[in-house]
Amino acid sequence: MLPERKSASVAGPGLVPSALAQPHAVRSVRETLRRWWGIELGFAGSPAEIAPKSIAISPENRICTACLHDEEGGRRCVASIREAVLAGGSGLAGPCHLGLDVVVARLSTGGVLFGCGFVAEKRSADARESAVRGAARLRLPVADPPRAFEGIPRLEERDVPRLVDLVGTAASEMVAFSGGAPSRHNGTREATVPRRQLFADIVGKSAPMQGLYALLDKLVKSDITVLVTGENGTGKELIARALHRTGLRKDKTFVAQNCSALNDNLLESELFGHVKGSFTGATRDKIGLFKLADGGTLFLDEVGDMSPSMQVKLLRVLQEGTFLPVGAEKPEQVDVRIIAATNRDLREMVVHKEFREDLFYRLHVVNVEVPALRERIEDLPLLCEHFLGRIAARGRQPKKRLHPDLLRSFYEARWAGNVRELENELERLVVLAGEAEVIPPELRSQARPDRGSRSNGAGPASTAPASCDLATAVGRVERDLIAKGLRELGGNKSRLAARLGVSRTTLIKKIREYAIEEARAEGEQGEAE
Repeated sequence: MLPERKSASVAGPGLVPSALAQPHAVRSVRETLRRWWGIELGFAGSPAEIAPKSIAISPENRICTACLHDEEGGRRCVASIREAVLAGGSGLAGPCHLGLDVVVARLSTGGVLFGCGFVAEKRSADARESAVRGAARLRLPVADPPRAFEGIPRLEERDVPRLVDLVGTAASEMVAFSGGAPSRHNGTREATVPRRQLFADIVGKSAPMQGLYALLDKLVKSDITVLVTGENGTGKELIARALHRTGLRKDKTFVAQNCSALNDNLLESELFGHVKGSFTGATRDKIGLFKLADGGTLFLDEVGDMSPSMQVKLLRVLQEGTFLPVGAEKPEQVDVRIIAATNRDLREMVVHKEFREDLFYRLHVVNVEVPALRERIEDLPLLCEHFLGRIAARGRQPKKRLHPDLLRSFYEARWAGNVRELENELERLVVLAGEAEVIPPELRSQARPDRGSRSNGAGPASTAPASCDLATAVGRVERDLIAKGLRELGGNKSRLAARLGVSRTTLIKKIREYAIEEARAEGEQGEAE
């Protein structure tokens, strides 16, 4: 485990905004950011309220610490963070005036969480030059700036999404806490919010969604293991977060990991951690996600893509509550609630010996099935209003409306990518509509398949026109081979990678590059019809 780092700000060491001192989960996230990467979390009631006193920096980062204590430097730091907030809303932003990265998360209440004074590893060289040049320009009292740059926290590329997710989690917990109208009676917190409001992030009023809400209501205050099933893009992680937020562990950490995004070695290291020197490149101890989520909730997405060996390791944690970090000799004990998700039929996989039966029953305590968009098509207007409002708020622009003919055409679409595809299509339409208040129907994507059509490699192998270049032709052949293989092997990426003679990581990159997941789902449905 990495040593604790003490924070410092221009208002004194350890300054913590009162808003952050409330939810335990936020304090847990702050400690995690500090312990893992030496990044401090700041808070402001609004972008206009961001000030030097709200910016906290690790004392090991001598360049940023000196900059904050400088009048002009502090002003530029504030301007950089404010600009990052207003430009992107939430996520990784920057660079700041010293060339370093900034992470921000906007709260629906108007506040903003942010962290600064760090750099992603891939930008380290450029950031080093910019920081040294900026320190000289401001005449900061830093001896040997190039050497001082080594004290600036650096993130590996794979840790960047986790940082963004943790800051987003803290923001969500703050909103949930403030929106819960907490009151204290005999030392306990009582939420006065109606249950349906606890699932306010989930949009839909159709009969399938009412059934989903009824099941979620039964799981409120529960600590039970849940398996969330549904097609890609239906919002399985949204369900998982709602279950965590309404459960007994709501004041603890929520951590998410996609099991299909990493190979076995990387996934084992991510989940269970590793000790320094356990393998080439292990230059420090790494805390695994199970340890990070201790006391809280771990969401395992695409759990059906786990290899047999990883299934065994997961089963041990579920049965005994212990795991062994990579390279360690002593097992660690954790208390974690597991919420798993998959778009595959695990029962069918058990029959074909592709998924352990004992693990299936450990995960399948309660099954929450998320309906596909075509099964709740009457929710289309409500979803469109929701996404158009969110897009408008994100871009700080007036909310647009859909032409009736355009909305009517949405009812005829297949929406193989479900709600995620709908949101992406609306974002595209808003951009293309320009200054128009009403989005015209002629802007509708002609490439998006309607009912009865098959495209994107879901049907027979397509033939490239003779006029296309070689790279395009090769790409289409690759896409068709991968799509066909996924259908034949039931989506098993490991077996398909072996058949094609490539690594699993390479195959996953190709699947994302060609957007084959949606095409495969569409092809399967088309054949069923």
